[in-house]
Amino acid sequence: MRLPERQVAALEAASATDAQPIPDLAAEAGIDEAAATTSVFELEEDGLVAVETETEETVSLTDEAREYLDAELPEVRLYRAAVEAGADETPVSMGQVIGASGLEGPQVDIALSNFARKGYGEIDGGEISADPDADPDSDAEITALEALDAGEAVDDDSLLDRLAERGLIEREKRTVRSVLLTDAGVDALMAGVEAAETADRLTPEMLISGEWEDVEFTDYNVEADATEAGAGKVHVLRQAAERVKDVLVGMGFQEMDGPHADADFWINDALFMPQDHPARTHWDRFALDVDPIEDLPEDLLRAVENAHREGVGPDGDGYHSPWSEDFAREVALRGHTTSLSMRYLSGAAEGDLEPPQRYFSVEKAYRNDTIDATHLLEFFQIEGWVMAEDLSVRDLMGTFEEFYRQFGITDVQFKPHYNPYTEPSFELFGRHPETGELIEIGNSGIFREEVLSPLGVDCDVMAWGLALERLAMLYTGAEDIRDLHGTLADLEFLRNAEVIY
Repeated sequence: MRLPERQVAALEAASATDAQPIPDLAAEAGIDEAAATTSVFELEEDGLVAVETETEETVSLTDEAREYLDAELPEVRLYRAAVEAGADETPVSMGQVIGASGLEGPQVDIALSNFARKGYGEIDGGEISADPDADPDSDAEITALEALDAGEAVDDDSLLDRLAERGLIEREKRTVRSVLLTDAGVDALMAGVEAAETADRLTPEMLISGEWEDVEFTDYNVEADATEAGAGKVHVLRQAAERVKDVLVGMGFQEMDGPHADADFWINDALFMPQDHPARTHWDRFALDVDPIEDLPEDLLRAVENAHREGVGPDGDGYHSPWSEDFAREVALRGHTTSLSMRYLSGAAEGDLEPPQRYFSVEKAYRNDTIDATHLLEFFQIEGWVMAEDLSVRDLMGTFEEFYRQFGITDVQFKPHYNPYTEPSFELFGRHPETGELIEIGNSGIFREEVLSPLGVDCDVMAWGLALERLAMLYTGAEDIRDLHGTLADLEFLRNAEVIY
């Protein structure tokens, strides 16, 4: 029997008793994996080998999981601190227990969200009660992580799903094809197989020299696996951003731009956010270790400081909380793109603006959030505002209804909300086309006098910040924001995402 060289190599490397994965067969045959795969399918077609296919799942620990293997899960640390503080006998202040646990930043939220779920105790009214009968040493999640770290299998799928949701493991499925010699293959080897010189393609050189007349060409197997070539495609978020811009420009808006790293003054102070607000701690903002910004409008700086200290108008009271000019000049990554609105409304960006005006931006913002299905450390915010006389809540709602209608989204719901910088304020919710759940898609309101007066604006301004990723989730059907962008992005989903609405 005469066979192409690579088929002979694959056939001779195959076993009649032990199925070999194709990568192992390729290594033993001394040919590359792609050539081995093609040869195996050709040999299978001739009945000389059999191919077994199975799906194999690998589970690997994340860096966060390895950190917990060294220092315990956050909820376990919280429980031990609670017991140490006597919370197994009488409730103890949550702040006291968190301080004693040594937990910081996102780990505090992780501990609090898992504490009651695992039956370690209860959290009520700012106090923690610990269950004296709880046994953190037998925590199923840490036990599973230890087993995986030791290379052992964990068969509980629901437990693995929970660890994956927490970002503690990564699960990957792959198809494994193994090769086994058939009786016909064994007979062929015993009878002797001769390697024939073959070519897998016709080249210009063969045509010029006439060699093509004497060359034996390999058969073309249309069923064989081929190397996948992904064509370039505009990212679904870029498509969404461009569509948003088109819609807003069509509604009469102009686009804003500005720095990603800015003074805390523009990011928060001008928005009447108190400097001791929890969102302005190192837990939530990304402060930069750079020189403070010196170039701030002095008159505006004093006006904003006065609004914080004393309030605005006869009924204003301010915060009477600490206010530091040094803090206002510090630089951080913007936690929202409303810093751009402050620059434009104050006249610092393009000079004084006379009403009516409509501006928007679709830019990145950065927050030190706990990563989950609807939160990332960086995201795109659809910022917008309208400056005009006698604006009402109905104007605000009508603007949203018209905007989302352009994307085929008609089920938009509003819920009253509190913001330090708008009154009244509303959160927006849209219904997910796949799960049917309402998900938060934005925040909005009418700027307070304490925001507008220092900026020198004496008419109404309604404003909003909408989440581009969540809009994309609504019209593509994505259920996890991490599928859209970031290190865990689902490339297959992005290649094939279609608009549902």
